[in-house]
Amino acid sequence: MELFCLVLAAYLVGSIPVGLILGKLIWKKDLRQFGSRNIGATNAWRVLGKKAGILVFILDFLKGQVGVLLGSHFIGTPEAMVIGGFFAIVGHVISIFTGFKGGKGVATGLGVLSILMPKVMAIVAVIWIILVVLTRYVSIGSIVAASLTPLLAAVFDMPGPYFAFALAAAVVIIWRHRENLKRLREGRENKF
Repeated sequence: MELFCLVLAAYLVGSIPVGLILGKLIWKKDLRQFGSRNIGATNAWRVLGKKAGILVFILDFLKGQVGVLLGSHFIGTPEAMVIGGFFAIVGHVISIFTGFKGGKGVATGLGVLSILMPKVMAIVAVIWIILVVLTRYVSIGSIVAASLTPLLAAVFDMPGPYFAFALAAAVVIIWRHRENLKRLREGRENKF
């Protein structure tokens, strides 16, 4: 029963469509109607401005942290923390509140990593920033950072559940970027 409560709570927290809510309440815009039509931080930045993008990023990041903390609270094992974090990401990318559509999971995933593997998070965040600055493509930074996460988890000899999380989260995040990959190949991806 505790595991069910954890999964449900983490999923629901992750499902909160922060970008959509803030866009409608503060800026009177539905992010699903503008730009990439995504409710995450990058589209919020492009459509609503820098402050909105930063705010959405921070709140999506916190959703990942809350997922991990729920695992710690409900069960208290590393496996539970991983499950809580993972389901926060799942909620973010397939939110029950938006017809099972959502963001790409990058900010929420970084929030999970900040508690489970802070060294790995710091490295992938720096790599993400460098790639976005050099290429002007957020998607390239996100895909490369996600791809490197399981590798870095292995390099730092993280516990098995943390490595499993890194691998599963990378798969989800890269899968959510499949349209970006197609646009990159076709030369149609939007620069940041």
